Amino acid sequence: MTTRKYPHEPHESERGRETAETPAARETAKLEGKIAELESAAAESKDRYMRLAADFENFKKRARQEQLETIQHASAELINRLLPGLDDLHKALDHRPKGIDQSWLKGVELSVRKLEEALTAHGLEAIDAVGKRFDPKLHEAVGHEESLEHPEDTVVSELRRGYRIRDRVVRPALVKLARRPELPAESSSGSESVDGNPKA
Repeated sequence: MTTRKYPHEPHESERGRETAETPAARETAKLEGKIAELESAAAESKDRYMRLAADFENFKKRARQEQLETIQHASAELINRLLPGLDDLHKALDHRPKGIDQSWLKGVELSVRKLEEALTAHGLEAIDAVGKRFDPKLHEAVGHEESLEHPEDTVVSELRRGYRIRDRVVRPALVKLARRPELPAESSSGSESVDGNPKA
């Protein structure tokens, strides 16, 4: 039986096992660290890709919205230039002379209808005015009319038709609003004397 020279020293077989296991453990730890680094880099790359994809999707949405707004703005500008001509055609039809050729009149009415349909196809719609409560976003008041039939600040007449394209007002309607008739001031003459006492 062999005795150890120094009792605290490991046996030769144990020392050999330790020296054999240490490089493998170190290599494993190294590989595990490398795997962790790669996993972290992959997660970071994926996160960056997801952010870039979301940013690009938002960019596409903004670009589409801006393009749509540009087209709508251009349409609104063109329509706004055509509206005075449409107004004149409506006035001509409203003040048609007596004895006018009916076939000619129907042709003009058809042309006006076609023009209105073309503008409607681009989103144009007339603003309801008469009988509505005054709305400064839709109506432009240019006067008042005394009325007992309508509540105050109700549109009673339309001097020029207003239009909008979807939610955007192209031109407000020129309107007159209802106003309560002023009550005549009660005359006190004849009911009291100059000194304030009733006449006998």
